[in-house]
Amino acid sequence: MMVVMNIDATKEQIDAVIARVEANKFKVIVNPGEERTVIAVVGPNPSAIREQLMYMPGVDHTVPISRPYKIASREFIPENTVFPLDGFMIGGDEVVMIAGPCAVESRSQLLECAQAVKEAGAHALRGGAFKPRSSPYSFQGMGEEGLEILAEAREVTGLPVFTEVIAPEQVPLVAKYADVLQIGARNMQNFALLHAAGECDKPVLLKRGPSALIEELLMAAEYILSHGNRRVILCERGVRTFETSTRNTTDINAIPVLKNLTHLPVILDPSHSTGHADLVAPVARAGIAAGADGLIIEVHPNPRQALSDGGQSLTPEKFAILVRQAKGIAREVGRK
Repeated sequence: MMVVMNIDATKEQIDAVIARVEANKFKVIVNPGEERTVIAVVGPNPSAIREQLMYMPGVDHTVPISRPYKIASREFIPENTVFPLDGFMIGGDEVVMIAGPCAVESRSQLLECAQAVKEAGAHALRGGAFKPRSSPYSFQGMGEEGLEILAEAREVTGLPVFTEVIAPEQVPLVAKYADVLQIGARNMQNFALLHAAGECDKPVLLKRGPSALIEELLMAAEYILSHGNRRVILCERGVRTFETSTRNTTDINAIPVLKNLTHLPVILDPSHSTGHADLVAPVARAGIAAGADGLIIEVHPNPRQALSDGGQSLTPEKFAILVRQAKGIAREVGRK
């Protein structure tokens, strides 16, 4: 339930409503909007205290929140969540380009790739230091050494770093080096990790699980948001279906659906959703046209020698072409 305060409600009146809610053992989430404050009452059957609240001084009206996710819902926060990250805005008018290799393989590989994607027009650098792989015999990443190389690449290029965290105890370590923590598809419902990410002060990129409903993705985001970390980016990266001609099935529908349901930024990962380098650019273009706030693209200076996901990685030259195409499509849909 939402308690909508009057435009001229005083701080004392707002505090009194919060105190009444907490006295009834419900959780309070406050959204100080531009015109008026909205207080979310979270817990089982919040309508039980509706009559107590609706007649309190300063209260305009109460509204039920119909979605199981509360803070992520546009019902609670109607305006888009927009936040800055090293010179650009996520969730605003810009279509953000995040690019880099699937995994940090060496210092020379990452620095070469970081410089190339920056020159092509990337806003941020991606790269995995910890890699949760399907096979225990596959390359698992360079760990903290990989994080140190990512931090060096940021110093050299000025690009903020997105990198994956795969366990709750890793959050402080990864946050020490990264600008944005990525929670991968396999960990979308790793609730201990979601709690830890929510308690961190870094933005979080949350990928949709391979078999997850859109509502389940938003409920996973709610775990992070419930701890007060409001800088969450949602990522569509394809879902598992009966189709075998691509790695996953890109759910383009999910982009406008999510934009309708939530105020959080939504980006697309066409590398993992297709699994084929020659399909990345067409699907990326479709994602921008569908309303994505950004793209996260795997780029490798020599995809044939990549230790992870070389088959879906673009060369720097092909990424530069995609950036130029993305600019044209973005303009046509009213974006930068």
